[in-house]
Amino acid sequence: MVQKPTCLPPPIPVTSDPAISKVSVPNLRADLMSCVENEQGAQLLESLSPRALALFLKDWMLFARPDQLPPAEAQGGGSWFTWLVMGGRGAGKTRTGAEWVRGLALGHSPFAEKPVGRIALVAETMQDLREVMVDGISGLLAIHPYEERPIWHASRKRLEWPNGALAQGFSAEDPESLRGPQFEAAWCDELAKWQYADQAFDMLQFGLRLGDNPKQVITTTPRPTPLLKRLVADPRTALSHAPTRANAANLAPNFLARIVSRYAGTQLGRQELDGIMIEDNPDALFRREMFEASRIDRAPHLVRIVVAVDPPAGGKRGGRCGIVVAGKDENGAVFILEDASLEVARPEVWAAKAIDAYQRHAADALVAEINQGGEMVSSVLGAIDASVPVTTVRAKRGKHTRAEPVAALYAQGRVKHVGPFPALEDEMAAFGADGLADGRSPDRLDALVWAVTHLVLEGEAGAPRVRRLG
Repeated sequence: MVQKPTCLPPPIPVTSDPAISKVSVPNLRADLMSCVENEQGAQLLESLSPRALALFLKDWMLFARPDQLPPAEAQGGGSWFTWLVMGGRGAGKTRTGAEWVRGLALGHSPFAEKPVGRIALVAETMQDLREVMVDGISGLLAIHPYEERPIWHASRKRLEWPNGALAQGFSAEDPESLRGPQFEAAWCDELAKWQYADQAFDMLQFGLRLGDNPKQVITTTPRPTPLLKRLVADPRTALSHAPTRANAANLAPNFLARIVSRYAGTQLGRQELDGIMIEDNPDALFRREMFEASRIDRAPHLVRIVVAVDPPAGGKRGGRCGIVVAGKDENGAVFILEDASLEVARPEVWAAKAIDAYQRHAADALVAEINQGGEMVSSVLGAIDASVPVTTVRAKRGKHTRAEPVAALYAQGRVKHVGPFPALEDEMAAFGADGLADGRSPDRLDALVWAVTHLVLEGEAGAPRVRRLG
């Protein structure tokens, strides 16, 4: 017989009476915290009756991550109208939406002060409504304790709770079905995949007209659709975000290792695993499809390797420094081997990082721009290792002009990325005629341009001068 943990108060009454159960779960939550502090958490779980354990495991407030709980305010301050939950595959988005609906229907804090009687459930298709939102592993039927569980009426496409709350299901494939019904709240799942997103979403907005403060939750893997971008920019939208790895404890043990090894850092991986909305600058010289088409796992034999450095303009104070390693094969194809750039670094730090890359890749030269740092660039590199041959280059044309011939090589398939380089590729895809939208210098891209130029476009970006520091 399991001995009762000494950290527990007198026994908690656990019955099938919903009124008692509502009191029991918060007590169990407090007891667990007390037991954990006394290193008796396992004893508590072993001491619970099957009924008490079932209630305990359905306590969402105990197991939810902060990003899975309703935010306090919208982006613009004050009450939010839309809670936009963006995340990677398997990040727990469905559970977040289902628990929010459960909390509303039952009037549980912090979701609602009293039960919400009319709720809309909108899925991409009617099949998704049934198999994901309602019957799924993290769907509405699965997450409720027995006595609170709603009944699904398939013919009427609606859920009915014991307390009288109703949730009506809709498919985004039929926007007109949303014309007429009215609701106090709505849960929209995978909005970025809806075929008729604008039409279905607009019809839903007209129906959110009951109660004192109608709200909607949207759970979706992000895609840069016009509707999703408008919602992100809306000041009355509250944003939550979670990558797939945040939910690793609830995923198959080999899933992350298998999927991450294949897709980590790629455009698809950043969207589907990291839950990041990937956008291209329409005026950008470089397109993401260029990187995806050029990506390889391993470089061939290379006849020359260089490390290119775009030093920060901050002088002794340091700053962002672009460091990119590239090589070329006997056919003149270029291979990007590493992005070793630093966000903030003093001169001695970035110089050491550049020389480390030079040594690890057995490079033939280190190419450094000297427009900003002048002779300081050579001297700081020489102070780390005077034996490294440094080619100094000075830009004579603007960044966009210097990058154009490199972009042409990408378009011709003559530049390959050996693996994913997320930060570098983000910067390249955001670089347009006016530079980066945030006004920052494209240091990673500059370093790449210098590397490619030195390898196959000698003389295109400024006269190089080779200097051995020893």
